[in-house]
This record gives sequence, structure tokens and C-alpha cells, in this order.
Amino acid sequence: MMLTIVVAMATNRAIGKDNKLLWHLPADLKHFKSLTSGHTVIMGRKTYDSIGKPLPNRRNIVISRQQDLEIPGIEVVSCLEDATALCNSEEEVFIIGGAQIYTAALAVTGKLEITIVEGDFEADTFFPETDPAQWKEVSRTAFPADEKNQLNYTFLTLIRR
Repeated sequence: MMLTIVVAMATNRAIGKDNKLLWHLPADLKHFKSLTSGHTVIMGRKTYDSIGKPLPNRRNIVISRQQDLEIPGIEVVSCLEDATALCNSEEEVFIIGGAQIYTAALAVTGKLEITIVEGDFEADTFFPETDPAQWKEVSRTAFPADEKNQLNYTFLTLIRR
């Protein structure tokens, strides 16, 4: 099974503030949907709360320390290891946040699908530092801001060396 982290982060690694996204980029949302549709997504409970519902056409697994948490349409587990154990037969599984889950998953992830949003943003949540020596860039596509996407952004794919 390939574990893939999907993240949209600013140049300063910012990913959120007050449990909300820092920007609205329809192209990034479309990219996220195309990557994850038909697959399992694993997220922390705060990320789930910010989304507010199970993502359609995906198996949704939420990691929470709350022992008795039940969410209709969601599988709830207590740790990343339990989440990935549910997915042993799957080819690719996506880790979609938040910061604590990214930090826990980084050591066992084989691929990073990153949207880099140009700019430094005020945030309370950041994507963890990565060691460039451990990752090989396999794809990079940059896009200028336009009428629908107000910021410059880049889709970047890295695989573990």
C-alpha cells in the first residue's frame, strides 16, 4: 500500500487558522478531488470537523482520541496504525490532514502531493518540515492567478528516495 499525503500549504508552510483553510482555490479543490476520489482518505477529527461531512465517493477514516466517538458514514480509529491496518489491501491511501496526522504519517509516507500557494499567511497550523534529501521531485506544474484562483500556485509531486 502506498501512503500519500495530500496538502495545500503556503510558502511559509501554513495550512490553516482557526480550523479553516487560508484561501479559496477552486483549481486546488478540483485537483484534490481528482487525486482522492475512489480511494480511502484518512484525517484527524479536527480536519473532519472543518469539512463537516464524509467526503463523497471515498472511504473516510477519522483518527480521534475520543474513545466513544461515532460519526455516521465514517470509520473512527484511535491512531494512524489502526487506520492504515484497515487499508492493507488497497493500492493507495491518502492522508489529508491535519498537522498532527501529517507529522505522524510523514515517516511512513511514500509520496507527497503538495499544492504550494505563493505567499506567507498568518496561521496557527503548519505542515511539518521535510528533509529534501529524502524526497525526489517527479512533477511540478505552476499556475498564475486568474479570475477563479486569486493566488499563484504550484502542484508538486514528490516520492521518497
